Amino acid sequence: MNEHDIQARRNIKLVLEYDGSSYHGWQRQAGSLSVQEIVESRLGVMLGDRVGVRASGRTDAGVHAKGQVVNFYTRNRLKPEEILRGLNSLLPGDIVVLDAEEVDESFHARFSAVSKIYEYHILNRAVPSALLRKYVWHVRRPLSPGPMEECLKMICGMKNFSAFMTSGSPVSSTERHIMRAAIERSGTDFLKILFEANGFLRQMVRNLTGTLVEVGKGKRTPEEFAAILDSGDRRKAGMTAPAHGLYLVSVNYGRD
Repeated sequence: MNEHDIQARRNIKLVLEYDGSSYHGWQRQAGSLSVQEIVESRLGVMLGDRVGVRASGRTDAGVHAKGQVVNFYTRNRLKPEEILRGLNSLLPGDIVVLDAEEVDESFHARFSAVSKIYEYHILNRAVPSALLRKYVWHVRRPLSPGPMEECLKMICGMKNFSAFMTSGSPVSSTERHIMRAAIERSGTDFLKILFEANGFLRQMVRNLTGTLVEVGKGKRTPEEFAAILDSGDRRKAGMTAPAHGLYLVSVNYGRD
């Protein structure tokens, strides 16, 4: 590769919105359709070259994204706005490019991130919703937000979240810094739990949410939640909340 080739390489950042219902998560994998596979294949068609796309994180099968961030390198001279329009014309309707821009060579969608925000959406009423069945977790029993908010205060700061990590996850540390954790009510039926952290362990948000819902139902107390957090034992925590209620909302890069 000569000096001209190095200078010609461009780093493009995209912000994606997608409905994860039809995909086996973000990451490419043999025998299952992924969001990454679709995005890379359509980029390849548009740019006339194979493209490898890096994402801020891997969303699980069925998880949705309002602001997944990815980046890729290309020597194609299309402007970012042309890439946005062209890619959206090729993508299926359940994946959309919200924004495109050229960024510094050093930018990495995952490693440059300062924090990520996830939301978990719950429909809390006796009857389910035919229209929202793929986008919210239907919880029939009334939830008490007060005890759940007590638990959310406990997880803020730098903590060891091994009790809420799916077993078998290859990580060097199970400590994560949660900057924000809150519950928002919308009307009488909808509840949204927000988590912002410098990173998340595999299925950490879903495992936390499953245990928080048990607290909200009165099956566990905030004191028991604290003991679970301190134990570091996944077997003591609650169920893993369904994937379809989870959304990657946005990724913060500070002054990128």
